[in-house]
Amino acid sequence: MGKNVGTVDRILRVVVGLILIALVFVGPQVPWGWIGLVPIATALVGWCPAYRLLGIRTCRSGAGS
Repeated sequence: MGKNVGTVDRILRVVVGLILIALVFVGPQVPWGWIGLVPIATALVGWCPAYRLLGIRTCRSGAGS
């Protein structure tokens, strides 16, 4: 399982994930905000299963593949 998520993509995933999780505690306080764990997890691992299915790679090198 090689990495397919680049640095900028990882940063954006963490930011979006944190915003979604914040919805659980502030604002509309909806439980759907927990879906923010998915982009955070994929950012930490550096691999996205949806990118694999779609043939997308945002990282520069083929490290780990």
